[in-house]
Amino acid sequence: MKLIKEIYAYRQMIVGLTQRELRGRYKGSVLGFLWTFLNPLFQLLIYIFLFGVILGTDIPDFYLYLFVGLIPWLFFQNCLSGGANAVINQKALITKIYFPREVIPISYVTTAFINMLYCFVIVVVVVLCNVFLSFDGGFHFVFPPINPYGDGYSFLGWLTIPIVLIIQYLLCLGVCFIASSITVYFRDLEHILSIVAMAWTYCTPIMYQTSIVGEKYEWLFYLNPMTSIVEAYHNIFYYGKLPDMSITSYQSIWVGLAYALIVFVIGALIFEKAKKRFAEEL
Repeated sequence: MKLIKEIYAYRQMIVGLTQRELRGRYKGSVLGFLWTFLNPLFQLLIYIFLFGVILGTDIPDFYLYLFVGLIPWLFFQNCLSGGANAVINQKALITKIYFPREVIPISYVTTAFINMLYCFVIVVVVVLCNVFLSFDGGFHFVFPPINPYGDGYSFLGWLTIPIVLIIQYLLCLGVCFIASSITVYFRDLEHILSIVAMAWTYCTPIMYQTSIVGEKYEWLFYLNPMTSIVEAYHNIFYYGKLPDMSITSYQSIWVGLAYALIVFVIGALIFEKAKKRFAEEL
């Protein structure tokens, strides 16, 4: 409770660091803030060419399925591999002034979270065009809206978006707590996590559906904490339905919440213990 009050007292510092990171991320580049959208767009085009054209897929409107899963994944990947250097990059602050060290990963994750929200604006526009407009033989307005399978599209699931966002934010913050604190003592972790993130990408149903492995082994994918989160986004935006919210299902978004809380608590405990010697190590 004391730590929470202390972090709240330094809320302006979190806001300041977040604003500085948002302004300075692409400072000096010609396109500047546009890289927030161009980076995921280029990755999207590469994956579409590889999995949609070369390897082939039977997922209708594959570009939309991929886009909906890719944006939240990039947020997680950024917090996992990029977040490893969050504390090290603030060496000057840590060695000179006192403040709750948790401010650093919180501001880093918040910056990445805001970038994800910017990209989701494009996702929303693309989804709305996809379900309300038909491009077959010209532009035709479609009502009621349909999803890529031709069934009815419901916007009821959109009401659960804040829940999914909070769950993912907690998961990513926990991951950043762990990665940023351990990297201070073990600098090779930064490079290891880059490899882990690359492998983790293909273990998450971003470019494919979990059903490809059959019901017998599908549960294995849900041992991955990002699977239930990505699938929730797919259900909301792509399929146009509520995410699985059954308490007894391993596919439920509540399983994702359980993972997020576990990772967050473990991360907070590790960070609390590790932060005592940050100044010495840096």
